[in-house]
Amino acid sequence: MEHKIYSYGRSINAFAARLLPHEAERLRGLQGVVSVFPSTVRKVVTARSWDFVGLPLSAERNITVESDLIVGLLDTGIDMDNPIFNDKGFGPPPAKWKGSCDKGDNFTGCNNKVIGARYYSNGAAPPYEVVTPADFEGHGTHTASTAAGLAMAGASFYGLGKGTVRGGVPSARIAMYKTCWTLSCTDIDMLAAFDDAIADGVDIMSISIASNTVQTYYTDVLAIGAFHAMRKGILTVCAGGNEGPSYGVVKNNAPWIFTVAASTLDRNFVTEVTLGDGRKFPGSTVINSFSLGRKNYPLTDALRAANKSTPSGSTISNCDAAALDANMVKGKIIQCDFFDPGSAELAISAIKGVGIIFSESSEEVKDHNSPTPIPTTVVTSKQAMIINHYINTTKNPTAVIEKTKIVKQSAPFVGSFSSRGPNPNSNTILKPDIAAPGVNILAGYTRLLSPSGFYSDKRIVNYNFMSGTSMACPHVAGASAYVKSMHPHWSPAAIKSALMTTTTDVVENGLYGGPFAYGAGQMSPSTAVNPGLIYDLGEPDYISFLCNEGLSGSLLGMIVGTGPVKCPNYSKPNYNMNYPSMQYSGQANSTNPTINVVFTRTVTNVGHAKSVYKATVKRVDKGLSVRVVPKTLKFNEVGEKKSYKVLVKTNGTSSVPYWSGLLEWNDSKHRVRSQIVIIDESSPL
Repeated sequence: MEHKIYSYGRSINAFAARLLPHEAERLRGLQGVVSVFPSTVRKVVTARSWDFVGLPLSAERNITVESDLIVGLLDTGIDMDNPIFNDKGFGPPPAKWKGSCDKGDNFTGCNNKVIGARYYSNGAAPPYEVVTPADFEGHGTHTASTAAGLAMAGASFYGLGKGTVRGGVPSARIAMYKTCWTLSCTDIDMLAAFDDAIADGVDIMSISIASNTVQTYYTDVLAIGAFHAMRKGILTVCAGGNEGPSYGVVKNNAPWIFTVAASTLDRNFVTEVTLGDGRKFPGSTVINSFSLGRKNYPLTDALRAANKSTPSGSTISNCDAAALDANMVKGKIIQCDFFDPGSAELAISAIKGVGIIFSESSEEVKDHNSPTPIPTTVVTSKQAMIINHYINTTKNPTAVIEKTKIVKQSAPFVGSFSSRGPNPNSNTILKPDIAAPGVNILAGYTRLLSPSGFYSDKRIVNYNFMSGTSMACPHVAGASAYVKSMHPHWSPAAIKSALMTTTTDVVENGLYGGPFAYGAGQMSPSTAVNPGLIYDLGEPDYISFLCNEGLSGSLLGMIVGTGPVKCPNYSKPNYNMNYPSMQYSGQANSTNPTINVVFTRTVTNVGHAKSVYKATVKRVDKGLSVRVVPKTLKFNEVGEKKSYKVLVKTNGTSSVPYWSGLLEWNDSKHRVRSQIVIIDESSPL
């Protein structure tokens, strides 16, 4: 077929081709064709973080096994010149490795640390891009170093966050599959990369990519690829998306995918602006690495600095380049009404302005920050009014923008941008699954782009701060690899269960969410290596799940990849799939004010041979009753399985359209936690 782009034949039986609509329709009707669906465009979703989650560099490690683990990433490429990927002390790649290393500009080749680097440009790379595994965005270098980068002491971003930057499994190998170009990624490229990664021998997949829309399981290439990876014993970890804090927007929701929310560290950034009269305002949103060197600079605002012949359509208050008079800006700090760095920072830098004070449109203080190319800060709208009054009532107004400093904060809480549940695909599976550090994360960065992303910014750094569920995802991928290094034969579901049931609490910060923001809670990798009990799942369980979701025959075959699949005559309801969390959706109304459900679960003892676990239910919302039967589980040997039931009943109304509680099994040595969530369908979120 001359229009064929890819042939996926090693793990996934499919091909990609350029077809006209009528050709696709004709192909869809041919015998033996399971499905035809269009390729969509997706986007990537953008230190002491490992110490913060309790996995210090000194943690117990199985170095021999860890060095044979391969973390595969679908991302924007990798910068091999970053020292965090040097291979000093590494032996040759593991014998199981079957991958390769593509050549390209600005790419020095692979080594014994980064053992593979491929690029896929049939779907996404525009003509002006350099087709190479090299990272021109910084995203892939950042995620790869977070998952498995070397430990680099003394790292910082111009003195901010100084410490040791490293990955969760510093001894593991990295395989980069470049599927994203200028922060866009297409389905056909990602499926090709997935097919290769599975065949290449990776152990953990880290994918910091989310679709723009909710997709069905049978048209979602990440869900399809992850299913085939699961069959080969590979756990796929995915970002949940950056569309929060609204409800119901979380992505990558298949139960065989490990879906990650972004949480904060116990530090935040403040960029103060000090007026000439001594008043200080603690700005946020940006990371200003610049020190102005002297105390006072002339201060003006956009209206005073406006060009008298401003073209029609120029936005003065946003500091639009065409709206400003260079003579009125040179050597001054300028106040702009709205946070619009894309045009203002470049414009003011070009006409020799000293710095910018932006204003947010609300009083909300942002919980994530980005580097700027010139001295910049962002204040609330109320603070901006005070500053503007000072400018217009003072003969010679002055100000100084201080270098950003770090302040302590209560943590962890889920970032405002992190996508929340409930799961838009399945109302019986709680998503996201878990929270991990994803706000203001310092990690490796490409030397092919400035830290601010502006080409006028000529700085080059090895480390940079980035925020997003993209940054949280490789934390969980690294943690999963760490657990796998201690338990090489555990299934993907067992590793996922170990991390989900050993979480710590998340701080509520007043935004939408609860369990829909953080899932099981904040990951705790060092605890997860000894979880006590696990909830295991395999391919038959997931097929049963899909059958209950209404998929059968060819639709089910689209995911499984073996042609039409026959569903079993009976399968337990999906809320009773052996998932580590429990969720049910029902309707309560005036004639039937209660929702009743019985969850059944089976746990496997992976702790001590002789152990007794007792059940406790905690943090139960008003109007929810939870009873566990039996309340005690006695084990006599490792590998023994025990089942239990959780009887849940609502009575009354919740303060939000759902109720939640926490089940904990405890044997005095292990705490095995499961979130319980009941959704009231009659009160939509």
